[in-house]
Amino acid sequence: MKFTVVLHTDDGIRYGVCVPDLPGCFSAGDDLDGAIASAQEAIDLHVETLIEDGADIPIRASIATHQANPDYAGGVWAVVDVPVEKYVGPAEMINITMPRLLLSRIDSYASAHGETCSGFLVQAARVAMAA
Repeated sequence: MKFTVVLHTDDGIRYGVCVPDLPGCFSAGDDLDGAIASAQEAIDLHVETLIEDGADIPIRASIATHQANPDYAGGVWAVVDVPVEKYVGPAEMINITMPRLLLSRIDSYASAHGETCSGFLVQAARVAMAA
């Protein structure tokens, strides 16, 4: 699952990290790579706690949405992939039917956004159910 992170630095070396879609999820690192690795670990632990508490994993908002928040002004933005699926159970293969043209458009859209068809459909379902 992909998560948006924003990194801030005062000295250009060490970074603090915030995960805007996971309130209360913070980390830091002695350099940019360390900060991202630390963020991935913090996200993993945060999501594990959410699932244990019976809460849903929040839906990721766009970077543009978060950039409008003045708390994140001047931050360095990144999207990190964290394998949190282990907390929601193993993936299951399903058989669905849809028009070929729609499937082709979904494949193209997902690919253009760095997603798989399955990942896109899962995220679309999460968004639809959250509304």
